[in-house]
Order: sequence, then structure tokens, then C-alpha cells
Amino acid sequence: MPEGKSLFREVLPKQGQLSVEDVATMVLCKPKLLPLKSVTLEKLEKMQRAAQETIRQQEAAQREQQQQSQQ
Repeated sequence: MPEGKSLFREVLPKQGQLSVEDVATMVLCKPKLLPLKSVTLEKLEKMQRAAQETIRQQEAAQREQQQQSQQ
């Protein structure tokens, strides 16, 4: 039996639908590491913490002024 020829000959339909069966295979790629927090998000959180600390300090100062004015 010659190597280049197979027992079956290819038949393509002249009308109708042609279906092709393809076996899905896994493709390996480089893992993509994503940062847990973006730089922008870290900056926003830092600004928010600073703003909250400023508000706490202002509230504490107001309480002290109110206590001093009541005495």
C-alpha cells in the first residue's frame, strides 16, 4: 500500500451543508499576573484616609472649643 494515498477518497458535497468536526485542544499561554490593587486605586485610598483623618482632627478641635466655651 503506498504511503501517500489513503483508502478513502475525499468527497465534497455539491449542494447542502458541509459539516466539519474539529477537536478542541488546550492552548497554553503565559500566565498574566494582575495587580491586586492598581496604583490609581491605592492613591485614591490614601487620599481618602488623609481626608478622613483631617475630618477627625477638625471634629476633635470643635469639641474642644465647645467644651471650653461651656466652662
